[in-house]
Amino acid sequence: MAEKENKTELEKTEAKKPAKENKPKEDKPSLGQRFGTWFKSIKSECKKISWASWNSVRSNSIVVIVSVLIISAVLGILDYCFSGAIVGLSRLI
Repeated sequence: MAEKENKTELEKTEAKKPAKENKPKEDKPSLGQRFGTWFKSIKSECKKISWASWNSVRSNSIVVIVSVLIISAVLGILDYCFSGAIVGLSRLI
């Protein structure tokens, strides 16, 4: 009796599932064609960019390098002073 009930339940669940349809595959371009299209779009976007002149890039790079050197020197001096102060305080204790 239980076997008949199980079979009918299986038949009911199978009946509820929709049948798979055989859909035709959409024609997608190949991977190589998609990469080619992507690189072409990148190239066209790069042409639209307003690039900085070489003189501007060079002067801005010099400003950044000098700023980094100055800030690192200041931080080094502060580190030396504070470490000396901490060592001095530790000798007092």
